[in-house]
Amino acid sequence: MAGLNREPGADTDPGAASASEAEATGTETPRSTAREAVVVDGVGKTFRAGGEPVRALDGVEFAVGEGEFVCIVGPSGCGKTTLFRVIAGLETPTDGEVRVGGRPVEGPDVDRGMVFQEYGLFPWRTVLGNVRFGLEQTDSPAASADERAREMIDLVGLSGFEDAYPAELSGGMKQRVGIARALAVDPDLLLMDEPFGSVDAQTRDRLHGELLEIWAETGKTVLFVTHDVEEAVTLADRVVVMSAGPGRVRETVDVDLDRPRARTDEAFAAHRERVLELVRES
Repeated sequence: MAGLNREPGADTDPGAASASEAEATGTETPRSTAREAVVVDGVGKTFRAGGEPVRALDGVEFAVGEGEFVCIVGPSGCGKTTLFRVIAGLETPTDGEVRVGGRPVEGPDVDRGMVFQEYGLFPWRTVLGNVRFGLEQTDSPAASADERAREMIDLVGLSGFEDAYPAELSGGMKQRVGIARALAVDPDLLLMDEPFGSVDAQTRDRLHGELLEIWAETGKTVLFVTHDVEEAVTLADRVVVMSAGPGRVRETVDVDLDRPRARTDEAFAAHRERVLELVRES
């Protein structure tokens, strides 16, 4: 796998030379956001609860550049998961729109891979069968689907477990299967909703490192929802902080730190405290 401070797409990017110079000096080149992979444009969402309208999201606006890793955080009830579902195409906004790759989101699509906290694996399917599932919904020939699924299993470090069933896997391994399944269809955007919330702290730390390696190797755009501010500062290029009642974007914080990030560093602590302060005030 590529090193954690490799920039996705560095092999083909016109700025590859400057990125190489940055790596040689131990610094990280800022990620370009000239091309927008995701645009959330004035999104609002109103639900009905007991006949009364409840405004969950109101005027949410932000954009994610191609190849960026962006985290969304906020207090309980700020609409993080509702926003995730709108971007995924699982919910329709009451007003505004979401565009992925310049196209309005009108429902779920293979251009968006999704990873959830609950794993969502089919217990009667093997690891290979679970990872291959999305490919079976496309026109991919069986042999090609098999080969692609095995490549993704290898990418997440599960080679040798192709014939294992979910009941035989640890929580961390199950989540790796979920990531491999999401990546198998080669989506433009990887959407992750609290994906490591069900694993222990030690496993979560290891999965953070593995996810960053996968992100660097694939160059995917990642939008990651979490309630854990430290997790967001560990992973993200930028952190979108939401406020509640109804959910709005309070501020976006740039995390201009090299990877891998040490949580004991003063700069890391300063970013964490800034995001925490915004969440507390929301």
